[in-house]
Amino acid sequence: MRFRQVHLDFHTSEALPDIGLYFSKTQFQNMLKLGHVDSITVFSKCHHGWAYHPSEANDTHPNLSFDLLGAQIEAAHEIGVRTPVYLSAGLDEKLARRHPEWLIRDRQERTNWAADFMEPGYHQFCMNTPYLEMLAAQVREVVDRYDADGIFLDIVGVRECYCQFCVAEIRRRGSDPRSMEDMRMLWEETYAKYGAAMDEAVHASKPGLPLFHNNGHIARGRRDLAAFNTHLELESLPTGGWGYDHFPLSARYAQGLGMDVLGMTGKFHQFWGEFGGFKHPNALRYEAALTLANGAGCSVGDQLHPLGEMDEATYALIGEAYAEVEAKEEWCRNVSAVADIALLSAEAAGSSFEDGTVDREAVAAADTGAVRILLEGHYLFDVVDMQSDLQSYRILVLPDLIAVTPELKAKLAAFTAAGGQILATGRSGLTPAGDRFTLDLGAEWIGESPFNPTYASPEFELPSLKNAGFLVYAKGYEVGLASGGTPLGSRQNPYFNRDLFAFTSHRHAPSQGIDAGPGFTQGADGIYAAWNLFADYALYGSLPVKEILIHLLDCLMESSAGGRTLSVNLPAQGIVTLQEQPDSNRRVLHLLYAPPIRRGKDTEVIEDLPSVRSTDVTLAETRPVKRLYLAPQRTLLDFVQENGKIACTVPEWSCHQMVVAEF
Repeated sequence: MRFRQVHLDFHTSEALPDIGLYFSKTQFQNMLKLGHVDSITVFSKCHHGWAYHPSEANDTHPNLSFDLLGAQIEAAHEIGVRTPVYLSAGLDEKLARRHPEWLIRDRQERTNWAADFMEPGYHQFCMNTPYLEMLAAQVREVVDRYDADGIFLDIVGVRECYCQFCVAEIRRRGSDPRSMEDMRMLWEETYAKYGAAMDEAVHASKPGLPLFHNNGHIARGRRDLAAFNTHLELESLPTGGWGYDHFPLSARYAQGLGMDVLGMTGKFHQFWGEFGGFKHPNALRYEAALTLANGAGCSVGDQLHPLGEMDEATYALIGEAYAEVEAKEEWCRNVSAVADIALLSAEAAGSSFEDGTVDREAVAAADTGAVRILLEGHYLFDVVDMQSDLQSYRILVLPDLIAVTPELKAKLAAFTAAGGQILATGRSGLTPAGDRFTLDLGAEWIGESPFNPTYASPEFELPSLKNAGFLVYAKGYEVGLASGGTPLGSRQNPYFNRDLFAFTSHRHAPSQGIDAGPGFTQGADGIYAAWNLFADYALYGSLPVKEILIHLLDCLMESSAGGRTLSVNLPAQGIVTLQEQPDSNRRVLHLLYAPPIRRGKDTEVIEDLPSVRSTDVTLAETRPVKRLYLAPQRTLLDFVQENGKIACTVPEWSCHQMVVAEF
């Protein structure tokens, strides 16, 4: 897999003249060299539906007079740059106006993306229509005629659809389109049919050619969907709405699937399609480093001007980041993550409670908050699903709303029997009926608290604050102390919930200061916290909630084989990962630091990369270390190895520093 890729968007309307007029092989090559690019995804077909090459399976853009795709492939290959080829699969606006009956419809017959044809925008196609064979022919044409280094198909996934083709098919089966269960089965089958058609179109003539289907999100827990791809590309533009939390969450899951992974960001200030928008070079440097630290290659999104000339400012920007990536690749290939903690993703676990009360927002908040805590606590962690092998981990986190099904119960029993410990919050750890705990966490279930918000009063002191009743906005639960359980703190209730005839001050009533039952408990299998604490941290970012969760994790870490594998004294926004390179007999520690700030209404940006003066590192390691050095500088570090630990101090660094331990 190439580590320095560009995804070159080219969604170009028929209203634009002189397409590709200024394309120049020399200029194209010079920009790729300036950007240190080793792979560039170029366009066969865009969202407008046009082909950028001669075509019998599609219509060539009416204002293009030559084979732009062929010229780009030839120019790139001449200098050793690979060229995966992009086709818009889910969108084809030219065809949408010719065959609106092939579009996805909701229950009210509305289209999606653009609500109708009286506003600018695209309309998404249903793959249960004749469109599928038309798309397959377009893909086959590219694969057969061009020396493509891969196929990238965009805007696809399992889609809800009530178009007349789907309605007719469900009725042909003897079912009813009002049956949600049967319709979901049809939608899954439609995507599987699409996947099989694309696999045949690509691999019948070129077995092994890379193929990726982009849905903008790798669904945690859906390994069957991931398997449609030969590799994974994690679309994650921090300024485009994903934020800087998204990529670590996605990557810490994807790396464990055993597939090559690319992290895809953009050069844009905000989002795709932004001509003249640029992020700060430091942001792109950091995003590329974050990608490497998570065991992935890099892909940066760009957009080609309709006239076909590559933008020099863009490739100078990309080149600043990719020159560093090029120097670091040696320590970033063929790696596997080292982790103490497994976070069972709420998305991957699914909504298993019988009352059906779990919604998507709660699931997203649980996963996001958990990843933030693990990142800011500088833990080594992976995000896992129900199929993951848990035996290499010491702690398993069950965030907020994970019901313990019989399948999960068996996995947890094996995990705890081998010495693993569990941190569960909220309703996690309960049966699907939600009536009792299936784990020995020192608690007995009572039910949901009638108060909101409530207060947490830990029996341990937090690093930054004296003991108090700490506000928790998220939903709280009432539990009793189980036989043999150890209390670690209590719940406190407010005087009353805010109401028309009972309210005080601006927000909520204060705590009564009275012990209302256990808030934190510990049993043989681990620790329980009686609030949706991870959702609370995702939504409110409370310091007490953060320090409580880190304390609980550290307690479990100390009780399971003597503490963390890695300890560092980084700022809160610092990130650490540890990657194993077995072929080179070494481990690579990644240290990263860049504080995002908010600009405009809701855009997170990185501009400054403050220096970290020095970083003390302690790494558990019993293998004799031959040498410890900084990469890519190859500067040797002094270290002490004793009692199964390596200790060293990393001198002043900025943005990203790798520390290599060779055995």
